[in-house]
Amino acid sequence: MTKFTVNNQPVEYRMDPATPLLFALRDASNLTGAKYGCGTGHCGACVVHVDDVARKACQIAIGSIEGSFVTTIEGLSHDRSHPIQAAFLAENVSQCGFCIPGMVMAAAALLKSSPRPSEDQIRAGITNICRCGVYPRLVEAIQRAGRIQRGDEQVASPRPGVDPADAARIVPALTPAP
Repeated sequence: MTKFTVNNQPVEYRMDPATPLLFALRDASNLTGAKYGCGTGHCGACVVHVDDVARKACQIAIGSIEGSFVTTIEGLSHDRSHPIQAAFLAENVSQCGFCIPGMVMAAAALLKSSPRPSEDQIRAGITNICRCGVYPRLVEAIQRAGRIQRGDEQVASPRPGVDPADAARIVPALTPAP
């Protein structure tokens, strides 16, 4: 049995210690934010934090992280208020959304180590693959998240009548062309 902490909750997995962390999270803990993309560690859809470091969960055996602290996208913030999540929403980064949880987690780790990342640092630090091609908006969103995190910029308020806890789930209505 393998024991570690996931999203501030102690867990004990009764799985083979060679089981990839991704499958333990998705199948045993029902934490489905981290996605199975390539299974080889190239795409980044499965990025989580292990002891505050961005790691590809498909490449980590649960037995190798005994006693560690794991944070998934579900544990990053309870109300989706993390600066990265707010900036991704404000910059309309998501398209299909499949890669976004891994990108959010990679970006959160980058901002933790580099609160004012340059475009070059972002491009070097975020190696996640996005088939939709959100990269230009991704750079803007990460830089914006840095400003929000430092207090240089305020998080945009939701539309009137929208509960802030629900704001991240709302898609702006498209305005028809005149």
